[in-house]
Amino acid sequence: MGRRDHTLLLTAIQTGLRLSEITSIRQRDVSLTTGAHVRCEGKGRKERCTPLTKNTVAALKLWIREQGANGTQILFPSLRGGQLSADAVQHLVTKYAAVAQQTCPSLAGKRISPHVLRHTTAMELLQAGVDRTLIALWLGHESAETTQIYLDADLAIKEEILSKTTPISTKPGRYRPDDDL
Repeated sequence: MGRRDHTLLLTAIQTGLRLSEITSIRQRDVSLTTGAHVRCEGKGRKERCTPLTKNTVAALKLWIREQGANGTQILFPSLRGGQLSADAVQHLVTKYAAVAQQTCPSLAGKRISPHVLRHTTAMELLQAGVDRTLIALWLGHESAETTQIYLDADLAIKEEILSKTTPISTKPGRYRPDDDL
């Protein structure tokens, strides 16, 4: 189950798929050849494809080989072979977040959920310089306004923007206009 969990979390954070999307993927929905991608049905029964990185492709190949290739099989099944529940995915995210806190203490006190992984994907894409409209397409949003909620800029981005501005040459204290004003 650890290998399943690892592959599921890797796929979730790399693709930004919704919880319902990632738990309903079947082996046939994954293409691991040239142009590797995962196909899913999102909100409003809209189908979309999300590309996969080489690391995710390698992990998925190993996982599918271990599972036994069967196109109709759920990609990330429960112990009984069915679809994982939302609670089960939340439990494993919480479990591995607690493990991650051992090496990353800043995670302590933060509520990490499957949806937070989706936000992380959006921020990773933004920090890589991907346009917001393309991030909206990646996440399966109808409008860029929906995506904006995910892209609350972090402090590093704000500092980078600030460094590109020209400082205003003013003296601290109360403003006193000159006589010409």
